Amino acid sequence: MRLLVVEDDLLLGNGIQVALQQIGYAVDWLTDGEAAIHALNVETFDGVILDLNLPRKSGLEILKQLRESGHTLPILILTAKDTLQDKIRGLDLGADDYMIKPFELNELLARLRALLRRSKGRATTYLEYKELRLDPNNFIVTFNEETIAMSNKEFAILQTLLENIGHIISRQRLEESIYAWDSMVESNAVEVHIHYLRKKLGKNLIKTIRGMGYMIPK
Repeated sequence: MRLLVVEDDLLLGNGIQVALQQIGYAVDWLTDGEAAIHALNVETFDGVILDLNLPRKSGLEILKQLRESGHTLPILILTAKDTLQDKIRGLDLGADDYMIKPFELNELLARLRALLRRSKGRATTYLEYKELRLDPNNFIVTFNEETIAMSNKEFAILQTLLENIGHIISRQRLEESIYAWDSMVESNAVEVHIHYLRKKLGKNLIKTIRGMGYMIPK
């Protein structure tokens, strides 16, 4: 999964980015509102962690602009403002959740997992397909009741495919789900990860749709 963090506090922004990367997310981090709007209009993200007090364009302005343009991705607001009116305004403009600084990192991660799960229309914390189960909360994959070791990128690709069973996912979309801007992307990276997934889970799980991408059939 790929996330965008928009936070102008350098220590906090770096801390959030590192923490999310360590547990397997692809994370991009920006420090001003104008850059965030541009990124959200040209790149694909699965969720946004958004500070309110930003240079050039505030978090509330970003939120309002995104929702008015039809963006539906989950947005978690971070702010030092803790008045009831601030919370109401943020939620009314389309925020999905709200956290007051300072906060505990574990709570941020739990709220983020819940937002991402709801955005995919899931009631349970895990994804299942036949004998396969993927647990995004704990980054565990089991197949035929055996735990399967996976790299972060293999896990992210498998999760994206399981969240879109029956739909073709392009190679570009899969690349976007596993690589941030500062990552080196090899031309055949997705193909390599798909190859290893098939070795671990069986060659028939993931179908190649020539010229279009990959899918897990219904």
